[in-house]
Amino acid sequence: MTTADAVRRRLGLGRLLPLGGAADGAWLAEQAADAVLRHAAAQVPGVAPGRLRLALADPDTAGLPSVPPPPSALPPGPLRIEADFAGVAWEPLPVTASLLRAALFTAAADLLDLRVTEVDLRVTDVLDAAPETPQATPPPGVRVAAPKDPAGWATSGAPGVAHLTASLGAAVHLAPDHVRVEVATARGHRPLAVVRAVREAVTAALADGRPVSVLVTAVEP
Repeated sequence: MTTADAVRRRLGLGRLLPLGGAADGAWLAEQAADAVLRHAAAQVPGVAPGRLRLALADPDTAGLPSVPPPPSALPPGPLRIEADFAGVAWEPLPVTASLLRAALFTAAADLLDLRVTEVDLRVTDVLDAAPETPQATPPPGVRVAAPKDPAGWATSGAPGVAHLTASLGAAVHLAPDHVRVEVATARGHRPLAVVRAVREAVTAALADGRPVSVLVTAVEP
């Protein structure tokens, strides 16, 4: 993979969002969160979701992770969702916005384990016809990787891991002072539970005391 390919793949992940608290040592790619949240938004009657972005709700109060973070990862802290949407003309837009806000809060908490404290919405259009409801699809461009070492095999065998991924280079990054693994979570499994299972499995497999961080790059719909 060339340097240009690596940069394009890294940018395709979007921001790396803190998953759980500082002690969890985990991050979720914004691209993966976008796919889940966009699908949840599209289930709200009369809503056509547009641009969606996640960021720290208050960067000044963000904490420090317990393990070395991936490159450019956001520090642990509550998040804010900013979303554009179009709504149908025959439904009051404040009601539609309220339903959409609730759907995004619920999906973030129940499907992604993200700590979202704010959802800011902006109406960009009024529709004369009901939008079609799209099917859930996994985020594009996630590179599947095969396990090649003890940490990789331990990760692939952890409950809820669909497969290893390699978006930041190798699926398993072994540094002298820490280990980082990349995964996609399987359908029906909460990302934070998967992360904790992965950290436990890799820690036991390596048995050398190095802290383990986990990057979730895809959440299977």
